[in-house]
Amino acid sequence: MPNDPPADRPPRRARYRGKNPRRFEEKYKEHEPARYSDTIAKVLASGKTPVGSHRPIMVAEVLAALDPKPGEIAVDGTLGYGGHAQEILPRLQPGGRLLGLDADPIELPKTEARLSALGFDENTFTAHRTNFAGLPQLLARRGIAAVDLILADLGVSSMQLDDPKRGFSLKLEGPLDLRMNPERGAPASVLLQKLSAEKLSGLFLENADESNPALAPSLAGKTFASTRALAHAIRAALFSRKEEEQELSVRRVFQALRIAVNDEFSALDTFLRNLPACLNPGGRVAILTFHSGEDRRVKKAFEAGLRERHYAEIATEVVRPSTEERRANPRATSAKLRWARRTEAEG
Repeated sequence: MPNDPPADRPPRRARYRGKNPRRFEEKYKEHEPARYSDTIAKVLASGKTPVGSHRPIMVAEVLAALDPKPGEIAVDGTLGYGGHAQEILPRLQPGGRLLGLDADPIELPKTEARLSALGFDENTFTAHRTNFAGLPQLLARRGIAAVDLILADLGVSSMQLDDPKRGFSLKLEGPLDLRMNPERGAPASVLLQKLSAEKLSGLFLENADESNPALAPSLAGKTFASTRALAHAIRAALFSRKEEEQELSVRRVFQALRIAVNDEFSALDTFLRNLPACLNPGGRVAILTFHSGEDRRVKKAFEAGLRERHYAEIATEVVRPSTEERRANPRATSAKLRWARRTEAEG
């Protein structure tokens, strides 16, 4: 046909429709902050996070807890978008370096390229595709006995939450997946098909403090092809409850399944057990958690480390985001920060 584009011409990008495009793919301006700074500024001013990005949480508090200094070696155990790493790296110079860990094979290369473009070369920053539970093995391969700073941000990144293809979204249609690393393990849809109502009920309670007895029998052994299908089934099982109670249960069920398919608690327990040995004398660790199951584990591990004199000092109270940060970034609302400082010497 005479109006057909040449075969070698790339397909035309979908038009940016209206002021508030709904589809993830249509929000290409938010994916290109360098070209569309005005759009990014408007999104941030509205208290939202631009799609494809992530706003680091409690940056000032994390920096105060870690106190990075020139020449030190740091580990960001959950690199994500690289927001915390971007703030830590300059404070390690000259002579310092940061190892960034992340199990997500989709986002890790993007973050590595982003930090490289900011001038952090392989002498100051290296990215490693691994879960933080494997930190001792990574340090051994790199010939590093221990490090000075360790950060772990246990929250799910906005890049994963916002992209419906990743299967994390409660509102947008996508596959019921919930895996951080889609190349490993089975998706949440398979887990629901396999578990009995009794086991699923226990999983909901352990991973998300969800105790409603109507949920597990309604979901166990069932097939849900999409995130929306599961969310609809949860609401239907709780039809007599108020809407806000239904939505809270939807979030809890998704959280519980995500923790299960990614084996998050097991990885966190391993990480916490190995932490003291990975820190140099006087080294600092900061951990951001987002729900009670994570925070309990961190609190107990730090308290045990203090009793056993692995740590010289730990946070006596949990640190929370400021009112201003919670207002500007609602995703920070549930965050809790705990920190610890390694003893100068064992004994």
